[in-house]
Amino acid sequence: MTETTIGVGGAAESTDMVLNIGPQHPSTHGVLRLRLVLDGERIQRAEPIVGYMHRGAEKLFEARDYRQIVMLANRHDWLSAFSNELGVVMGVERMLGMEVPARAVWTRTLLAELNRVLNHLMFLGSYPLELGGITPIFYAFTEREELQRVMEEVSGGRMHYMFNRVGGLKEDLPAGWAARVRAAVAGVRSRMGRFDDLVVGNEIFRARTRGVGVLSRADVHAYGVSGPIARASGVDFDLRRDEPYLAYGELRDTLKVVTRTEGDCLARFEVLLGQTHNALDLADACLDRLAELPPGPINQRLPKVLKAPEGHTYAWTENPLGLNGYYLVSKGEKTPYRLKLRSASFNNIQALAVLLPGQLVADMVAILGSMFFVVGDVDK
Repeated sequence: MTETTIGVGGAAESTDMVLNIGPQHPSTHGVLRLRLVLDGERIQRAEPIVGYMHRGAEKLFEARDYRQIVMLANRHDWLSAFSNELGVVMGVERMLGMEVPARAVWTRTLLAELNRVLNHLMFLGSYPLELGGITPIFYAFTEREELQRVMEEVSGGRMHYMFNRVGGLKEDLPAGWAARVRAAVAGVRSRMGRFDDLVVGNEIFRARTRGVGVLSRADVHAYGVSGPIARASGVDFDLRRDEPYLAYGELRDTLKVVTRTEGDCLARFEVLLGQTHNALDLADACLDRLAELPPGPINQRLPKVLKAPEGHTYAWTENPLGLNGYYLVSKGEKTPYRLKLRSASFNNIQALAVLLPGQLVADMVAILGSMFFVVGDVDK
């Protein structure tokens, strides 16, 4: 017989406890599992465990032609479907040396910014909900519905728009649509103050988020964190300004990159709110330019069988949640030889391994929610 000492007296107090958060947890945007090692109420180690939603999209790219892969590309971040499509069609267009009509370029930029607002509004409403504030989610969905209506009118979809095509867009804009978009943008902008009053100015919200979950600039660079989370830690980088694509090069006067230096949960929320205001301004600027453009095509005519020449390229965009990149390798066939997806949430979630240790369990949900991720964007 062997004797086993489980814990006597003071020894029991220092015994670590392993706590699994998920894989089905209301504070996660999808199916994420966190393995926490606790010492009392303080987190000692944190391990994000991903893969519960993995569907092998990168492998499926290899069995679909260049028209069909757009459908696969827009689903990993279900809050940024239009923006997801952009990276893959821009990569194929670059391989083909194809120039997209001006009306398509400006319309893509407009729809990308509307999609950015839709993405951010979801988190602006859901984050306070995770901290116990139920009211902002109703306001957020009211504003989302205003913009969803015009997005649905132009594309036919409310979530997966499938409006991008290699060479431009699916079809021309409906008559009078630009005026309805302008009215929707103005309406949303006029009511955005609710989030300043209800959330940012709320004492309880500020107490739960200020100084909590501070992510350093060094960790941002080490883990490849990007988007609003990186800019909240003082990393002033935005592809739309620093490596312009679409029409962003002509929107420098309107584009404002919102940054903070604190790197805490409150800073991340403030950056998201500031970006939403700027995205509405960019949408108005795109509408102004579209009104000045002469009539013309919105896409290029493509051959019946579309083949990219042999070679490789990398196309990346500033998605609502961060950098989204596609590394495309072609062997001259009608399907990609390889298409590697670099999604924003995958890198951002890795930072939880250094962000959560040392924090209280009570602050875990506040930190997790402030990372603004979509688990489909992690698992692909």
